Amino acid sequence: MKDTIKELKTFLVLWSTQSLSQLGSTMTNFALTLWLYQKTGSALQTALLSICSYAPYVLLSIFAGALSDRWDKKKTMLVCDTLAACCSVAVFVLLKTECLMPVHLYLLNALNGLMNTVQQPAGDVAMTLITPKEHYQRTGGMRSLSNSLITILNPVLATAVFAFAGLEAVIYTDLLTFGVAFCTLLFWVKIPDVSQAAPEKEPFGEAVKAGLKYLNKNRLILWLILFLAGVNLVASAFDATLPAYVLPRENGGEKVLGVVTSCAGIAMLAGSLIATLLPAPKNRIRVIYITMLISLGTENFVLAFAKTPLLWCAAQIIGWLLVPVMSTNLDVILRTTIPVDMQGRVYSCRNTLQFFTIPVGFFFGGLLVDELCEPVMAAAPAGGMLRAWFGAGKGSGAAMMMFILGVLGVAICLYFRGVLRKYTLKE
Repeated sequence: MKDTIKELKTFLVLWSTQSLSQLGSTMTNFALTLWLYQKTGSALQTALLSICSYAPYVLLSIFAGALSDRWDKKKTMLVCDTLAACCSVAVFVLLKTECLMPVHLYLLNALNGLMNTVQQPAGDVAMTLITPKEHYQRTGGMRSLSNSLITILNPVLATAVFAFAGLEAVIYTDLLTFGVAFCTLLFWVKIPDVSQAAPEKEPFGEAVKAGLKYLNKNRLILWLILFLAGVNLVASAFDATLPAYVLPRENGGEKVLGVVTSCAGIAMLAGSLIATLLPAPKNRIRVIYITMLISLGTENFVLAFAKTPLLWCAAQIIGWLLVPVMSTNLDVILRTTIPVDMQGRVYSCRNTLQFFTIPVGFFFGGLLVDELCEPVMAAAPAGGMLRAWFGAGKGSGAAMMMFILGVLGVAICLYFRGVLRKYTLKE
């Protein structure tokens, strides 16, 4: 045990402080979602926050990967984190001067998304460089564990701080956690250089294409990425729908939304512990598509017909319990298959292909709730089947949307199951 901790010392320091900073950032994002929904009451306008964050991430990730493989990983992370913190400062200043408007949040979220586009591939490669190969599954589970804790804590803490001290206090917390992570990375973390210098000599245009060429030759990785793109489409539409599902209901509201969201984190925490302790499976590919079929095939349908917060929480737990198991197995496949000197470029191509469906899902999720599902439910007869299934009043349209997402999620999983089962993985 002592030897393991010694081998993972650098990883543990970087992982813990970066996770703390991520907690502060997600608290701000959650509080801004509450603030914007209070101002607009629109699922689509609230979803635009996430759309603006992901749009530059999707559009520019391929180029960011080529730059990430050339640039110093530590300096890249420091600069990007600093500029992202400046966005939080800008929100604070606009709020204090009573000038904050939705358009400001959209623009700042776009800039924040741009910084994350460059920072994430650098951070992913840095984690590979400081982690011994034999600990990839363990550290993958630990990263899922921290993500789960963040999902549990951020809505509860953000809601509490937002309710008692306002948005300013949430931003103070964000900046404090940033300062801890920044100083730790600057003074106490050393990230090794990538052993090969080929990316430096390779023309930039060729470096941009290299990730796409790698995926074209390695179709298993490509199909896994496309499968997760479909999963992300459903998941992001779900995220756009959930506030409109919980907030307007008589037994809903901000506190209930915080509790329901935290239940997803509790489930991911348990799933992360499972992923960390489980032995390596015989077929990681099968684990990936089966876990997603279970998740997408249960949560959305339960939420579509459930009427009480207790069942909403149960649905979140069922839906998110196996997500860390999936992500840990995917992480091991990527890290053991892709050469480390190629990972920045390939990860960035993955980011574009796997995550381009997230802004699409947020947009159509919010749009369909506002413009289709809620009007349909408002016009539905009082004694009709739709009212019996999905309820009445504002929020019933979001329940109808959950049912649509359940059907779509199952269809995506069954299609890619047929594709992925033809492949085997050699470790």
